[in-house]
Amino acid sequence: MASLQKSNDVLGTTNRGNIVESGLCSLCRADCAGKCETWLSCLKGRETLYPRDFGVVTAGSGTTTHVGVSYKSLRVQGYCYGAEGMQENQAKADNGDALFTDVDLSVTFGASEKTKCRYPIMTGALGSTFIAAKYWNSFAIGSALCGIPIVIGENVVGVDRKAQLTKGRISSAPELERRIDVYLRHFNGYGAIIVQLNVEDTRNGVAEYVAEKYGDKVIIELKWGQGAKDIGGEIEVTSIEYAKFLKERGYLVDPDPTRKEVIDAFNEGAIHSFARHSRLGYTNISTAESVMETFADSISYLRSLGFKRISLKTGAYGMEELAMSIRLASDHNLDLLTIDGAGGGTGMSPWDMMETWGVPSILLHAKAHEYASLYASQGKKVVDMSLGGGLAKSSQIFKALSLGSPYTKLVCMGRSMMIPGFLGSNIEGALHPERREAVFGNWEELPKTVSSIGKSASEIFAGYHSLKEHVGGAKEMENIPYGAIAMWTMMDKVGAGLQQLMAGARKFDVGSISRADIYSANRETERETKVPFITDVKDEIARKILLG
Repeated sequence: MASLQKSNDVLGTTNRGNIVESGLCSLCRADCAGKCETWLSCLKGRETLYPRDFGVVTAGSGTTTHVGVSYKSLRVQGYCYGAEGMQENQAKADNGDALFTDVDLSVTFGASEKTKCRYPIMTGALGSTFIAAKYWNSFAIGSALCGIPIVIGENVVGVDRKAQLTKGRISSAPELERRIDVYLRHFNGYGAIIVQLNVEDTRNGVAEYVAEKYGDKVIIELKWGQGAKDIGGEIEVTSIEYAKFLKERGYLVDPDPTRKEVIDAFNEGAIHSFARHSRLGYTNISTAESVMETFADSISYLRSLGFKRISLKTGAYGMEELAMSIRLASDHNLDLLTIDGAGGGTGMSPWDMMETWGVPSILLHAKAHEYASLYASQGKKVVDMSLGGGLAKSSQIFKALSLGSPYTKLVCMGRSMMIPGFLGSNIEGALHPERREAVFGNWEELPKTVSSIGKSASEIFAGYHSLKEHVGGAKEMENIPYGAIAMWTMMDKVGAGLQQLMAGARKFDVGSISRADIYSANRETERETKVPFITDVKDEIARKILLG
């Protein structure tokens, strides 16, 4: 893949650290003062779709070469005629009055009970990492207002000191309840709250607890892995007392905080932190057939608890596991299968593993489409899918939806959905010092990158006024954290960008997007994705026009 530029003079953006394909820095900081494209989008919204300093500049794209196999080496196809998916606005299309704003971004997913979303986007799993807990109000309220699903990741109950277990099963889970309740309080019929289960969650009775307390308000999700790693979840703690508590809860804590030499090393300052690890799944199983039998039993049990909607999250495993996930999710009428390619991740993953483990997103996603099509060719219904792993831009969302069409309904976005929470909280803490500790703001005053845009929330966030109208006025805005305002602003930009790309492809609803809307920019990408090379697409039709 061609090298990525750390700055974009056209948009006026720059990356603090090493840039990755999504446009984010490889290490994204909660206290960052800017200004990558996603960061700036949280403030300026759809203004960041266009070159800056209009009226005194001209701007041209420098993207002329495409090297290697990546989402960057897929390009979006455009058409000069037609309009698919206009439906209720067909009259506008017939009159030649269609606009890009006529594009409908709403989607539904699910086997029998459909879940509606305002955007074809969901968050990654936000689990037991402290950063997920601290900024949850912004993440959850922002997602609820935007009408997209949010995922409560693994181990939230297990790491909660206030959670109570009776005879090994949860009897009280205040942090889990807080997260669910915050989302549901602002839920308006679009989106969903998804609760993940890993090995510890299953043993602790998370499913039973959620089923009894929330019923079908929640989607329950089995987790096989993620794009960053396949060895279970991890967090880092700096308190030896907390490390001992986690060990008592049954986790592997490395190094062992109960050993004398480790205690001595910690007290002397030679050891500063402890890593908490989850158990590996299916270690007592040695064949794919056994996995499939065990999975069937798990689904039957979850249905017996009353869960109407169940999903599966799988990671960047190889082809066998990918095929199993598609077949099992389809055969058992699951509502969603999220496929997370390497090297995604939002929390604490071993860096060398993150850099070297698993199947890169575009290859995994291309194979997912191939296997789903193979399964569908037998006359069988394929589960609705969500594709994730380093996707953040409107163009990447479009490409993923197209690459996985017609099975892909959503794109899973992890780190990019967290940036609004960080940035909004920093701004709220700087403007309102009395709230700084409560919102986990990192700034004492606004940096120039923000103050140059405005001095109040209504000036700083381009989406402030549209959100105020959405929630019903200024009084309700007092209950909205600035991180949620930032997410609303960013999603407006991402959505507008997606609408523009879809309109250019003459696709006016998400269901009309197809593989014909992208092409490969080099032969290697064509070979690996089965997406035709640019100049081969409609070449025969072009020749007939000239020779006909």
